[in-house]
Amino acid sequence: MFTGLNKTVCFWSKSAPPPSVSTPLFHALAQSAPVDSDMSIPVIFLQEYLRHFYDDDLTTGSCDKKTKVQEMQRYFGLLPSGELTEETLAVMKKPRCGLSDVEQVGETVRWTKKRITLKAQKVFRRAWKLWSNVTPLKFRNRIMTVADIDIFFYNHNDSSPFDGRGGVLAHAFMPGLHIGGDVHFDSDEDWSINLFAVAIHEFGHALGLSHSSDSGAIMYPAYNFDPNYEPQLSFDDVKNIQKLYGVNPNFTSLTSKRPPPKTPTKCDPYLSFDAVTELHQEVLFFKDRFMWRKHPEFEETRVSLISSLWPDTVPANLDAVYENTWENVVVFFKGNQYWMLRQLKLEEGFPRSISTLGFPSRIKSVDAALHFRDEGYTVFFTGDECWRYEQRLMEGSPMSVEEQWPEIPTPIDAAVFYDGTYITFLLEPFKMSISHKKKFNPTKFTVHLH
Repeated sequence: MFTGLNKTVCFWSKSAPPPSVSTPLFHALAQSAPVDSDMSIPVIFLQEYLRHFYDDDLTTGSCDKKTKVQEMQRYFGLLPSGELTEETLAVMKKPRCGLSDVEQVGETVRWTKKRITLKAQKVFRRAWKLWSNVTPLKFRNRIMTVADIDIFFYNHNDSSPFDGRGGVLAHAFMPGLHIGGDVHFDSDEDWSINLFAVAIHEFGHALGLSHSSDSGAIMYPAYNFDPNYEPQLSFDDVKNIQKLYGVNPNFTSLTSKRPPPKTPTKCDPYLSFDAVTELHQEVLFFKDRFMWRKHPEFEETRVSLISSLWPDTVPANLDAVYENTWENVVVFFKGNQYWMLRQLKLEEGFPRSISTLGFPSRIKSVDAALHFRDEGYTVFFTGDECWRYEQRLMEGSPMSVEEQWPEIPTPIDAAVFYDGTYITFLLEPFKMSISHKKKFNPTKFTVHLH
C-alpha cells in the first residue's frame, strides 16, 4: 500500500514546539533560568529551538551555534547575523509546525495507491480537496470502517502529548503502517478559527511532504494566520506533491480561476515592486505579500512574508511605504487608507483615511512616498503630481513631478534613497529605475494657501 515505513511526527504550535516529549518548548519562556546559570530565558529557548528544528547537538557541543542561527535566519529570510536579535526571537515564537526544517523525507515516504480513505468533517474534506485538485489522488470518506487516514480531536498522553490550550495544536504522521498518515488535533484548542489552514499543512505531511523554504508555500514551517489571505496551495506545494503522485488530468480546468501563486523572485526580469522604503540601515522592497531586505553589511537579499515582521497589521499589495525617522514610525499606504506603526506595533486609531493627511477628495491613493531624513519632510507622489508633507501638515498645492524631476516618467511606482545621495525611482513595467541627485528645491515646491 505504501513505501517508506519510517514515520515522522509533526507538531503544529502557536508559539514554540516541544523540545522533548515531557517538556513543551512553549513553556521555556515562562520558566526562569537556573540561579547559577548565566543563560537568559531567550538563550535557553534558542538552544531548544535549534536542537529541535536544526539538528543542533547540545550534548557534544559539536555544532557552531552561530552557524546554526545563521542557517535558521536564512531559512526565514532574516539577516544572517548569527545573533539572537529581537526580530529573530519574534520569528521563533510564531505559529509553526514542529517538523524539522532540515530533515528531508525524500520521495520514498508516500502512498502508492491513488484512492485513500479517511474519516473527515466538512472543513477537512475542503482541505483535502486542495490536494486532490492537483493530483490523481481520490479521497473517500468512511464513517464506520477502518480508514487509511484517521483524524481525531484528542486530549491524550501518548508519546506525543498535547499541552492544553495554546502551545502544540496538532500533529501528523507521515505515510506508513498503523498510525501512518493520521492527524491529531488538540481538543483543548479553540478551533473556531485557523482549523482550515492548520489542516491543509498537516495533510501535506500526511501525504509525505516535508517542509519548504519557500515563504509563500503552505508547507513553509512558520505559518501565519493572516485573516486577509485565503489559504491555497502555492506553485511550490503543487510542484512537490505532483512529484510524488503525478498530475490530475483536470488540473488546468480545476485551477484556472485561481492558479497556484508563485513566490516572486528578485531575478525575474519582469518583476516590479509595489513599494520601497528605507528602514534603519536597510532597504525594503515590497511585492504582493512578500518583501526583500537589503542590508549594506550582507550580500544576501532573501524574500520573506511581510507578516513575518508585521503580523496581522500590515496589508499585502501596498501602494507606498516610508519611515519617518523624526517620529520613529513607519507608514504604510494601500488604497485610501494608511497604517502607522511604531516599534512594529500599530498605533491606536489606525488605519485612517488618507484625507486626514490633507489630501483632497479627488486623491484616492498614493503611488509612492519619499522621506527626506535630514530635512524631516516627506514627498508624496500621486499620478503626475507631488505633495510636500511636514510636521503633520500638507503644505500648499501639489507641484508637477516633471517640474521637480525632469525626465522622470509618471506615474511613479516607488521611490527610495540610495546611499543617502541618490533618489531611485522605480517605474512599471519591467522594473525600470532612474537615479537622480538628492537635491530638491523645497522653496520652489512650497506654496502656502491663504
